[in-house]
Amino acid sequence: MPRPPSAMRRHILDSALRLFAEHGFKGTSLNDIAVEAGCSKASLLYHFAGKDAILTELLTSPAEGLSALSQELAVLDGDQAVEAAVAGYVGLAMRFHLEVKIIFAELPDMLGHPVLAVIPEAVGELADALAGRSEEPRARVTAQMVIGGVAVTVASEVDVARDTMRTELVRGALRTLGHPTS
Repeated sequence: MPRPPSAMRRHILDSALRLFAEHGFKGTSLNDIAVEAGCSKASLLYHFAGKDAILTELLTSPAEGLSALSQELAVLDGDQAVEAAVAGYVGLAMRFHLEVKIIFAELPDMLGHPVLAVIPEAVGELADALAGRSEEPRARVTAQMVIGGVAVTVASEVDVARDTMRTELVRGALRTLGHPTS
């Protein structure tokens, strides 16, 4: 029995996400996605205008999540900003770990993608919150270290349970930023 259109669309997206994360955006063809999704290329093209449309849909939620986190952090200062930024960023990175892997695999091309246009400003706001709004060089550098370290860690194949990964990412980020952990 064929899937309803919305289920097929989701299945195509899930298949593309796995393939893009494993082989890269450039290394995955529409035919690869159709085969993985168990549909014809014509069916795939019925649901999506092309590979870029699939990528756009896959990257929209992470970009919107980062933008929303940026807005939440805008009203916080000091330790409150740092703790909310760490928890929010780790949560987003964990939730969208395959999308992060895709972005990092082809970073220069991915950052030019229109759906990711919000990233530089949102990352700047995240870094500011992680630094506790401080202009001190140590705070600014460690904030960037946390951004990069969390992203690279969730994009790698670390064999750790997700709850453990989340806990250790938060602890490590807070330690890096010079905040006590429990």
